[in-house]
Parts: sequence; C-alpha cells; structure tokens
Amino acid sequence: MKTNIFFKFGAACLMGAMMASSCSDILDEEPRSLLDPTFFNTETGIEGGLTSLYAHLRYIYGNGYWLNICETGTDEYTWAQSADGNFKDADLSGVGQLTPTSSRSDVLWGNAFANINTANGIIENGEASGINNALLAEAYFFRAFDYFLLVQTFGGVPLDLGAGPLKYNTSKVRTSVRNTVPEVYQAIFADLNKAVSNLPDKPRLTGTATKNLARLYLAKAYLTFGWWLENPKNIPTYPECARQDLDGHDAQWYFQQAYDVAKAAIDNPGPYKLQETFYDANLAINDRNSEIMLYADHDENEKYGNGGAGYGWGNGGSPENFAYWMTTWNYTEMIAFYPDVDKNGKPITASLAPVQREAVQALGRPWTRMAPIADNFMEGGVWEDAVKEIDSRYDATFTLRYRANWNKSGSTVPYVLGANDMQIKPDDVFFSWLPESEDSKVINMDEEVWNADKGENEVKGADGKMGFGEIPGRPDFVVAVNHISRKKYPINWKIGIYRTDNNGGLGSKVNGGSPRPWNIAKFSEFYLIAAEAAVKLGNNAAAREMVNVLRARAGKQTFSQNDNMKVDVDNSAAMVAATPATITIDYILDERSREFWGEGYRWYDLVRTQTWAEKAGTYRIAGTDYVDKDLATYTRNIPVGYYLRPIPQGQLDGMEMTDAEKEAYQNPAYRN
Repeated sequence: MKTNIFFKFGAACLMGAMMASSCSDILDEEPRSLLDPTFFNTETGIEGGLTSLYAHLRYIYGNGYWLNICETGTDEYTWAQSADGNFKDADLSGVGQLTPTSSRSDVLWGNAFANINTANGIIENGEASGINNALLAEAYFFRAFDYFLLVQTFGGVPLDLGAGPLKYNTSKVRTSVRNTVPEVYQAIFADLNKAVSNLPDKPRLTGTATKNLARLYLAKAYLTFGWWLENPKNIPTYPECARQDLDGHDAQWYFQQAYDVAKAAIDNPGPYKLQETFYDANLAINDRNSEIMLYADHDENEKYGNGGAGYGWGNGGSPENFAYWMTTWNYTEMIAFYPDVDKNGKPITASLAPVQREAVQALGRPWTRMAPIADNFMEGGVWEDAVKEIDSRYDATFTLRYRANWNKSGSTVPYVLGANDMQIKPDDVFFSWLPESEDSKVINMDEEVWNADKGENEVKGADGKMGFGEIPGRPDFVVAVNHISRKKYPINWKIGIYRTDNNGGLGSKVNGGSPRPWNIAKFSEFYLIAAEAAVKLGNNAAAREMVNVLRARAGKQTFSQNDNMKVDVDNSAAMVAATPATITIDYILDERSREFWGEGYRWYDLVRTQTWAEKAGTYRIAGTDYVDKDLATYTRNIPVGYYLRPIPQGQLDGMEMTDAEKEAYQNPAYRN
C-alpha cells in the first residue's frame, strides 16, 4: 500500500528526461504539473509519462550522497578529511552509526516509488487504450529497474502503492505492507521479459531503452536472485520467508538464465559495442558512446540539462550531477613560490596556487568527502604495481598528475619553483602520485620542503605543509600511493566535470554540477555478468573467455590521460597471460572494481556475492592532515543484518500505523 511519502512524488511532476532540443530524435522537456489517469490515454500522454521516467534518473544518479552510500564503507572508499555524518556513518568504522535517519539510501526510496507509480499509470491506462507495445515496454523496463534497485537495497518492498499490486494510485494512503523478496523478483522478471520481447533493437530516441538494455538488467536480476536463493553465508532476509523461488526453480537455473541472457546480448549487440579502449569509453568528449546503454542525461543548459531551473546552482542537490565533488581532494591548497619584486623593486619571494580549480575532467570542484582506500594501490590490491604496468584502466580511472594552470586565471607569472628548486611552467606537472615501488626513491618527505628558506621573505603557513617529497632531477613534487591519506589521494577521473564553454580559462561554472551524463549501464557489464554466472555454473573456460575480452581491451592504449599524449601501446597479450587459470568470484570482483571503480556498483557487488565483510572488514589509509603518510588500520563492524539498508525514518514517520507495526516494517538490524 502507498503512503504519503510515496504520494508527494507519485502524483508526479513531469521534469524532462533528456536535452531540450528541436531535433526529432531527442526527448523534449515540457513541464507538466500533474499526472492523472486520462493523461495516459493517448500516445502523446504516454510519451510525456515516459519522459518523466527518464528524468527521474537524475534524482538518483549523479547525486553525491547516493554515490556515497554505494561506495563508502566498501573496499573502494572510506570517509575523507572534510566528511560529515553522511559519509562517516556509512563507513561503519566507529566514527558514526548508520541509522534510518542517517542512511542516504533515502535518495533511492524517495524517488523510486514515484517513478514506479508513473510506470503503473502508463502501463495500466496505455494497455487499455491500445498504445503501441514498444512504448509500453519502456514503462515495463523502468518499473522493473526501480524495483530491482529497491529489492537489492531494502529487501522486500511494497508492490501495492494503494490501489492494488502494480496498480496506478492517485489516493493518499498512509499504510504500507512489504512484499517478500521472491514476490518482488517475480514482478521484476515478468516486467523485464515483456520489455525484452517488445522493446526495439535500436533506441526510439537518443538514449531510450532497448531490447539489450532490458537484457542487461534481466541477466543481472537472474544472477542476483540466484545468489539470494543459494545464500552461501546465511545472510538473513526481510520480510522473513523461505529462500524458495515461487516458480520452483533453484539457484543453478537462475545462474544459467543469467549466463544465457548475457551471452545472447553479446552475440546480438544491436547498436552497442565496446569502445576500442577503456579511455574512449570514459572520456567526457566521447560521452553517450556505443558502450553506454543508459545514462542520466545533462547538458550545459541549466534549465533543461539539469532540470534545475529555480533550484539554484552548485548547491549540492539533485537533479544536478555533483557526485564527482565528493571524490576530489582540495588540490587548490598546493602552494608554489616564485621570485618577484615589491613595489620598490626589491627582490622578494612570492607565492601562488599552481593548480587552480578548473572545469576539466581531471580536476573540478574539491569537496574531500570520499577517499580511496590505500590497500587497493599496494601489493595484493586491485591496482598493485603489476597491474599499473600493463592495465590502461589505471591511467583512465585516476588523476595521478596535476598540471600547473595558473596562467588560465590571467596571471603572467612565467614560472614557479618546483621540487629541487627546478622551474615549472604552465602545463608542466607540479605534483604526481607514484607507484608503491618508487617510494624508496623519494627524499625530503619528512621535511617541510614547501617551507624551505627562499630568502629574506620566507613564506610560512599551514597551507605550505603538504607532506610532499622529491626525487632528484625531477621538478614535480611526489608521493607514492602507499601514503594515500584522507586529505590527499587520486581523483576519480572517470566521473569528472567537462565543459565546452571554458573559453581558455578555468571555467566560470567550475563550482556547479557537471553537465555530463551519468553513466548507469554499460555494454561491458555483460561480459562480467556472464563470467560470474559461469563461475557459479562451474564453467571455468567460459568465465575466463568472458573476462579476457575486457582484459584484452584494457591492454590497449592510444592516449595516456595522465601524460596528456598519444601513445601506441598494446599489452593485450600480457593482460590475457596474466589472467589466472582458474577464475574465482574473488577475481571477478577484482575485475569489476577495475572496470567500474567508483561508479556506484561496489556495495551491490559485495552484497550480492555476500563478501562485504570479507572484502571490506579492514582497510588502511593515512590520517587527516596533509603531512600524514603512515598508514593506519581500521576495522569495520558489518553485521549480517546490514546487508539490507534501513527503511528511511521519513517513511516510517509518515505512516499512520501503530508503533509496533512501524517497528515490524523496519529491517531488524535498525530497530530501536
């Protein structure tokens, strides 16, 4: 049944899904204040409703607090120096507590049910009006898409929003009943199979749903439910129910279905294909490429591209794409010195920020809320040195070198003094992250090299103490990745900002949300879904074949984003040779991390495979000051009940039910 928490979104504003455009193949935006059943009786109304289904993606994906709840507390990310309770609570490492009030899974709960209700209205009224099945299939896809997110996150959730199971609701109802996990999955499978049957091979408009997009989520849902049925670590579910499929199939049947559906999509790709290199797949100027199957779209038109007209700009809230802020440390606090003269012509030492805030993919607005865990970059980690040497995904995932750009602010200073008092000019590298193996080459790391005596007018201050080191003969300051701290760390390059209107400067809107689309579904995931299913089926040869498609691609590199230059590298053979003979789930998880690092997949991957506590129970990172370099070990408390997120407190507060009924509605690990 439906509560007013659902309803305040569910009667539904139409926000537009994609770019406003005069082109006929792009979804147009035309705000509409209210949806009622008669609106869905015509094809025009159905298309308007579908537009709102795409629009809702921007209220989840690209939201920094949603990225946080999907990544912080996993083996990829922990809280960073400027983190508040949103991030510390999610880390589960003793600095906060995850509660129904603090869990940012409310981003999903607060948006998904409104979208489901709109999809219900499209399906129910569209079918009665004889609307084209291909159009209705988009609504079937999105209803399943949202329910799949919800059931993975919270366990069983309501199929009845107030008017009956999977019916369009327009009345305010303040009670709710949760269905079981198998009941929700039965609805998901039915919707996705209809979507696969009726969606076109090619998108109706740019970015709309297709047959293979539905196959991706069907394969993933089959895989996830297979794990749920198998339950190898005895993780509890809620509402309590038998781990049985309502159609009588076992886990192996679902793993086989996952493999078959993924393989069918790979063999019949339609308009989708892997980009030639991993860099191409994630390069901002190549957004909306053939590898990207679904995205929450944005552009530089603030009114339509962000859906944020009247909301404000750069405030850190949906529908803006501001997630990249969270993983960006404050590189602008680096200080450089240069020789100058005062107004009387007397020589002095002056300073400036050599790397300034810029609206480019490698930099952007710093918030320092989420830091990557150092273990990943060290021996035994997914980005260990052996990986760095041949896997192009490392270069195309992180900003490892920070180039001087002070000239773009209008400054005419010709150079600054870098490491070893060597000159650094605009576009030169000022600071670099080094592999762990090069740590022994670094000197002066324990000294205040930034506060070295530059003469009579020595510059001092806390901003100068960055904890950087030097290598003789190199002008750039350096730190090895085994000294990653909560205050300085590699930026997630893949999700960074990009604008076309910087006009040779730093960018006037560098503090705003990114006008890039947020990538949600990638064709590359088919290979890892198939590989994981093959491991569960005992088919090692198939698993290795699927993994090696992506690994061979990762060995190819035509451009180094950190060196900012064209290259001609083909380490495909070395990548395939380095693939272990036996593929395990642990190895699949490593490959998923290398392929989808920091994109919001990780918590779901660890929960699905029931490896969250095993993979993320301890981690290492240095402290919260720039000069901190020694790693400390942190332990997380991850109870089995936390494999489900809490029902948001706002939902419970809005229901007219007894306290006992509300407590029974909440997942057990989060009850008072």
